[in-house]
Amino acid sequence: MILIIDFGSQYNQLIARRVRENHVYCRIEPPQITLDEATAMKPEGIILSGGPSSIYEAKSPQMDRAIFDLGIPVLGICYGMQFMMHALGGDVKKSEKSEYGHARLAIEKKSPLFAGVKEETCWMSHGDSIEKLPQGFVVIGSTENTPIAAAANMEKKLYGLQFHPEVDHTPGGPEIMKNFLFDICGCQTSWTMKSFAKEAMEKIQADVGDKHVILGLSGGVDSSVTASLVHQAIGDQLTCIFIDNGLLRENEAQEVKKTFADHAASNIRFVDAKEAFLSKLAGVVDPEEKRKIIGRVFVETFDAEAKKIKGVKFLAQGTIYPDIIESKSAHGGPSSVIKSHHNVGGLPEKMDLELIEPLTPLFKDEVRELGVELGLSDELIWRHPFPGPGLAIRIMGDVNEKRLSLLRKIDVVLLDEIHKSGYGRKLWQVFAVLLPIKTVGVMGDKRTYDNVTAIRAVTSKDAMTADWAKLPHELLGNISNRIINEVDGVNRVVYDISSKPPSTIEWE
Repeated sequence: MILIIDFGSQYNQLIARRVRENHVYCRIEPPQITLDEATAMKPEGIILSGGPSSIYEAKSPQMDRAIFDLGIPVLGICYGMQFMMHALGGDVKKSEKSEYGHARLAIEKKSPLFAGVKEETCWMSHGDSIEKLPQGFVVIGSTENTPIAAAANMEKKLYGLQFHPEVDHTPGGPEIMKNFLFDICGCQTSWTMKSFAKEAMEKIQADVGDKHVILGLSGGVDSSVTASLVHQAIGDQLTCIFIDNGLLRENEAQEVKKTFADHAASNIRFVDAKEAFLSKLAGVVDPEEKRKIIGRVFVETFDAEAKKIKGVKFLAQGTIYPDIIESKSAHGGPSSVIKSHHNVGGLPEKMDLELIEPLTPLFKDEVRELGVELGLSDELIWRHPFPGPGLAIRIMGDVNEKRLSLLRKIDVVLLDEIHKSGYGRKLWQVFAVLLPIKTVGVMGDKRTYDNVTAIRAVTSKDAMTADWAKLPHELLGNISNRIINEVDGVNRVVYDISSKPPSTIEWE
């Protein structure tokens, strides 16, 4: 296990990705973690992330400096390196020249960290630099503007990098990460979906005992994999509940019934709660408020349904790691909150049910790997993500039956064109957004004043970062023509060409 300390870097999730790609488990924790808490996790190594602060700022994130005396290998990246050097007696000062983007890395001294790494480009993003190294450290790498771009105390297995090995812009980064994980920390490649599934099932069995679990089944990848995992752990002690919140795609409820008739060997109950959700959402336009209302009504509906089942003590949810990260500051660290997730931000402080969230350590692609391990079908595993709040957060402004019906019709046309073109499996996600504006158009020599819809299509590996999809112009033209011709009430289609970051994938 590798412990990652979150100092607020925009790249800290990429660090976790790089560790897990090597089949090594990791956890991200805030700098406030105590030494006892850190050592109790028994990490083979510790990585200190970068961050936006200067080490000399009054409110810069700090942690217990005795972490360097534990005898555990430590790799400090950017701010993490500066914290290490400052804590151990070195000097960090504002650079005469800030360094952002590509830089040429020169290897100054042989070290286990740079074994097999060539002198090549690396990715810099810093305004401060190391002026003086602590006792016992030597320079192992430099760039033109940064004489101390990498340093090491090889005897104590303490390493610092001013550049970011976790990003794709550092070609030697994967090799550097492997060197740290295996040669320096001595990690084993034991993080596999088979081992995760086994441990997760054992924990579910231990937590649940002879009690009953209910699970909100949406038909999406996360809830489906959770349902399969929990069912394989406790069998008929699980009851899946599908809540029709009135915010689903066209024929979604019928599709879920059809799909899970073949794939779920557990009890499934279908609840029509459209009126409860839509009445509470009437007139609400703020996206955070929408999410929290939907979360509250979801739990209230579950509580009511749970009371009909004897022995229910647990609510299982398909919350995954990016949901936690975007909804909370990385476990209390200095990263900023992006949005409340429906499985995180909408829960009331007091609930009658205890939560079981077995997928919280996983990224989306890892959830899909787990689905394969559990024997789920490709059709189910490769469904595009659909948000728990549903179409409510794809309708900008007021949510009502008329606007929901309009967006559903748009969505049907969009998905039909995407799948006919063969782009269904090439995209991470594709959907339509109904905007709160109308524009003038001309149809059949008549003036129209109708709605605008935005199409969002992205490519991604784990949803932590995403790029807008470069769909062929012909395909975009077909989508636009069909929507405008077939969906009454739309006279303009626009295409979203924003990446994440700075934008999120969903609009709200």
